[in-house]
Amino acid sequence: QVQLVESGGGLVQAGGSLRLSCAASGSIFSINAMGWYRQAPGKQRELVAAITRSGRSNYADSVKGRFTISRDNAKNTVYLQMNSLKPEDTAVYYCNANVHATGAVYAMDYWGKGTLVTVSS
Repeated sequence: QVQLVESGGGLVQAGGSLRLSCAASGSIFSINAMGWYRQAPGKQRELVAAITRSGRSNYADSVKGRFTISRDNAKNTVYLQMNSLKPEDTAVYYCNANVHATGAVYAMDYWGKGTLVTVSS
């Protein structure tokens, strides 16, 4: 079994910063891409940022220049540094990882339970 646990969400004023963390644990052989998604009330879940094992990243246009994704492969952890936060960034943020579990034939996607980020105006 593989578990993803997010942390770092909370309430922040517009213009402020937050850093999200997501640690993967369990029977992990290797982790491919990791990423952050978000879902605002009444909206579909959307990709915020993703990063490959080698460190290549991509971002949603709405967060480019404000958010930075990074990862520590030794710790099986991905981070999302969020700066210049806006009220429209308010959402539940979910961690995603494509994990090759020990003994598994194929890698598969795992999700965390989410962490709430609320940006007040």
